[in-house]
Amino acid sequence: MPSEILLKIFSYLDAVSLLCIGCVNRRLYHLANDNFIWIRIYSTAFPSKKSNWKVNTVEETAVSMSVLSVEDKEAGYWKKEYITKQIASVKATLAQVLKPVNPYTGLPTKTTEALRKSGLGWAIILKEKSGKEYIMEHVDLSINDTSVTVLWYGKDWPCLASLSTLDLCGVTPVFMDWYKTPTKNRPRWHSLITKYNLSHLTESTMLGWDRLVRIFCLSPGLLVGLWKKKEELAFVMANLHFHHLVERSSLGSATTPYEPPPHSPFLDDSPEYGLHGYQLHVDLHSGGVFFLCGKFHDLFTKKGNIENGYVKLTVINSKINREHLPLIGNVGLSWRTNVLDGCIKSCSIMDVTLLDEFGKPFWCFSSPVCMRSATPSDGPNFLGQTFCVDYVDAEGQVHVELVWMEETEEYFIVSLVLYLSIGKINHWFGTKY
Repeated sequence: MPSEILLKIFSYLDAVSLLCIGCVNRRLYHLANDNFIWIRIYSTAFPSKKSNWKVNTVEETAVSMSVLSVEDKEAGYWKKEYITKQIASVKATLAQVLKPVNPYTGLPTKTTEALRKSGLGWAIILKEKSGKEYIMEHVDLSINDTSVTVLWYGKDWPCLASLSTLDLCGVTPVFMDWYKTPTKNRPRWHSLITKYNLSHLTESTMLGWDRLVRIFCLSPGLLVGLWKKKEELAFVMANLHFHHLVERSSLGSATTPYEPPPHSPFLDDSPEYGLHGYQLHVDLHSGGVFFLCGKFHDLFTKKGNIENGYVKLTVINSKINREHLPLIGNVGLSWRTNVLDGCIKSCSIMDVTLLDEFGKPFWCFSSPVCMRSATPSDGPNFLGQTFCVDYVDAEGQVHVELVWMEETEEYFIVSLVLYLSIGKINHWFGTKY
């Protein structure tokens, strides 16, 4: 078909249809980049703000603009301008939605609304050693108090032995449509969140197991389930904290994660007193069931509590009985696929939000954790078996000690301590501890 006829047909299409047509082959891609078509779409979506007594039609505006700015622009210029402005509009809308902050958590109040309005979803990209890629959209998700749990499962997983890496990406429609649910055919923007190395699925990263699956934890926050018999993928679960979640899931590129703005240190006018006025929000949960939902105020630590590059921040003291807390229900991590489901005992998801003295998020994460049998630490002797939960990343450590009370058949948290990295504190406050 002659190019002139195709261009006439394309002039009746909307932006989404044009982008889809451009993916068919090289000829249609170049035709779908036509500046005369795209400047009409651009002028309709973003009319000039300059007011005139005479009201021009969209066609007249497009014609007048085309004379001035189409012939001297390279092919595809107005398509790029349109897409850039659409993305900027999405970012501006989300920034307004995320502006109000919840004083209880220090996080945006309307994160759930932002997720809904943006049409945001998540995908994993499994890459073979040969370079072949498999893109899988999320199957299910659950929104918790301070995090999102995203799940992938199915029957068509590639062979695990052939895979090298897993990329976790946010997926956002390029054009926000407030009235229609985005379909799989609509153009979408991929924002890389984290890249994981699947060679790290070893005994050292194994978190737990039941009769059907073994689960492995890859930092940050990824849970990978393998079938016991076949040693093949059963499911993948990503745990994403609300802190900068929308930005990380939508403002990066397909190859580069989102980088938050440079941090300006909150100058500490009394560094000799250490840290004070901190707040901690901690949840232990799985499958919509919460075993712990704790809020702790006025936490502090003295400058002298520095050891091995960490500052010790005690939240629950083992020597003060009134601070000890029970876990509610039977602790276990729920999993499911399209055919089977189960629960792995003693495992759960831990969400931590630590706010500094100004109420700003200082350290946030969401990650799978596991209770393991432990030797009681120095302190009171409790009548029951002792367990511990440990979490470590570049910014700090969490250590929880629990005691199993046989009579009441419940766990009690008898100690909860945070170890904050000196490097993180110095970066945050401009100090030199």
